[in-house]
Amino acid sequence: MTRPVSQLPDDIDALKAMIAAMAEQRLQLEVRNGELETRNDELEARNSDLAASNTHLEAVNKTAAQRIARLTEILKELRRARYGRRSERLSEDQFAFVFEEIQIGIAAAEAELAKAGGADKAKRAPRPRKGFAEHLERIDVVIEPETPQGCEGLDKVLIGEDVSERLDVIPAQFRVIVTRRPKYAYKGFDGVFQAPAPAHLIEGGIPTEALLAHIAVAKYADGLPLYRQGGG
Repeated sequence: MTRPVSQLPDDIDALKAMIAAMAEQRLQLEVRNGELETRNDELEARNSDLAASNTHLEAVNKTAAQRIARLTEILKELRRARYGRRSERLSEDQFAFVFEEIQIGIAAAEAELAKAGGADKAKRAPRPRKGFAEHLERIDVVIEPETPQGCEGLDKVLIGEDVSERLDVIPAQFRVIVTRRPKYAYKGFDGVFQAPAPAHLIEGGIPTEALLAHIAVAKYADGLPLYRQGGG
């Protein structure tokens, strides 16, 4: 509040002190105003991030919902194929195999939703797949990572590997393709190096492309029903 002229001190030093105090107060107000403007900008940026995150979550939710709906529809078709009178029936092993694959797909979609939503609930442990029969031939495929830049000439140490198995087929013979991706660490160099996983026709699926082609040709070209392919 501005003082009337009559209330201003006559002493020059006192007047200077009053002016200095007013200047300091004005400076503090300007600093505070700058802080408030900065805070307002931060809040606006945060609001923009939240809006973008909400859009992303809506897209993830829509995609996952579509995947779950499709898998659910496949389950219904499988039940009709399993119990229908006129439809081609699946053997018990074939039905259990496909049903397990669909359950894994639904669980993956639900996990994606939980991850996108930042759910704090304890994650359900993934159901382990049953291993393939021991009598099936194993074909080892080792995918070595490329030597990273700066590690040329260094001794590499195998510290582990990821192993995955997929069911493959050659005419009248089944075999299991074992893909190994060794993990290496270089002495005197930080980091773990591993070759990327190869792309599959069905991401995360266990049948190989050759097996899928074999089933499709046998069913649609040779007219061999699924239950006869499975020996059921």
